[in-house]
Amino acid sequence: MPINITMPALSPTMEEGNLSKWLVKEGDKVSPGDVIAEIETDKATMEVEAVDEGTLAKIVVPAGTEGVKVNALIAILAGEGEDVSAAAAGGGAATPAPKAEAAPAATPAPAAPPVADKAPAPSTPAPVAASGERVFSSPLARRLAKEAGIDLSAVTGSGPHGRVVKSDIEKAVAGGVAKAAPAAAAQAAPAPALAKGPSDDAVLKLFDPGSYELVPHDGMRKTIAKRLVESKQTIPHFYVTVDCELDALLALRAQLNDSAPRKDGAPAYKLSVNDMIIKALALSLRDVPDANVSWTESNMVKHKHADVGVAVAIPGGLITPIIRNAELKSLSAISNEMKDLGKRAKERKLKPEEYQGGTTAVSNMGMMGVKHFAAVVNPPHATILAVGAGEERVVVKNGEMKIANVMTVTLSTDHRCVDGALGAELLGAFKRYIENPMGMLV
Repeated sequence: MPINITMPALSPTMEEGNLSKWLVKEGDKVSPGDVIAEIETDKATMEVEAVDEGTLAKIVVPAGTEGVKVNALIAILAGEGEDVSAAAAGGGAATPAPKAEAAPAATPAPAAPPVADKAPAPSTPAPVAASGERVFSSPLARRLAKEAGIDLSAVTGSGPHGRVVKSDIEKAVAGGVAKAAPAAAAQAAPAPALAKGPSDDAVLKLFDPGSYELVPHDGMRKTIAKRLVESKQTIPHFYVTVDCELDALLALRAQLNDSAPRKDGAPAYKLSVNDMIIKALALSLRDVPDANVSWTESNMVKHKHADVGVAVAIPGGLITPIIRNAELKSLSAISNEMKDLGKRAKERKLKPEEYQGGTTAVSNMGMMGVKHFAAVVNPPHATILAVGAGEERVVVKNGEMKIANVMTVTLSTDHRCVDGALGAELLGAFKRYIENPMGMLV
């Protein structure tokens, strides 16, 4: 029986993607775990692995096709010993492929990922175990489990990396694995419609013909726009600003870098001011746990660790890779991890779990010479720290004017869960770590 290969959900909230490249051709034999295609989302370019063994009988969706919906048929695989031409002619009935327009030759591929993901597709939710972890499974396995009423979280996957595949569902049906709980009858109220920008006609009529060119929005820019509008329409922002003296931090940073052990002639680490800012914010959230939260309509989600997202500028937008458990990591570990994440972010090689989630974020524009700005909270975060440039300023100490390196930082908060007093307490803790940086080493 022909095996349908469908568009995979590469993240829990993916709705569609672009099939940028096939790495196999019709007639090639594939085995579970073989990389067969590259899929481009508004987040990143990711490899797709085969979950079944057979011969690629037919490519249904050609390379370069944009807007392919999750679970749409993209290729047909002939099973072991099956006639390839018959499989190509007979496959595809179970999951018809939606019509997807191929990208024009001159259209560049969409840029890399923005701060946050798209809203999840209501028709194809990613299976989630009772523990809250996502259950990785093939689209075919999800469909068969749904038809049989099988709880995917109760099935042990035998595919690559523990992925649940068709044969696992068949065994589960034969073995009487627990049925899935019936879906709740009441559905959540639909989210309010987000405001849209002006139409092309409304804007273009204001300019002379020929005085402009039109550049279509790519997937990343569309998602950035959607997420920022959503944030500003639903989150009551509150801002707290302080100045932090940097002289002690700069001296400690220089001392630590000078004493770094060398490996193959190069230092084992090279700390940046931003690395120390990440650590200071993480420790501040540890010290002020009521600020390390996320808002839902029913609960305050109190996080046990500080997972700090760091905004990284890339062509056409930005992405926020996450330093997990940052309060527990050394400065050198944070520095080396951040360098790796930043490099792969610019190459669009981050995995979804490396940029999704987090409990707070840092946006540092100091290296661009920006003195002060306020960042937009990125849900589910309740806070984001905007960091300006360190610069020499005149400060008054004990009635005398002194020169000090000073950095202005602004904390944006979701006022529903982090009000002014709590935000000030968090920022006060951050200022103490920056001005007394030895506290980050003990």
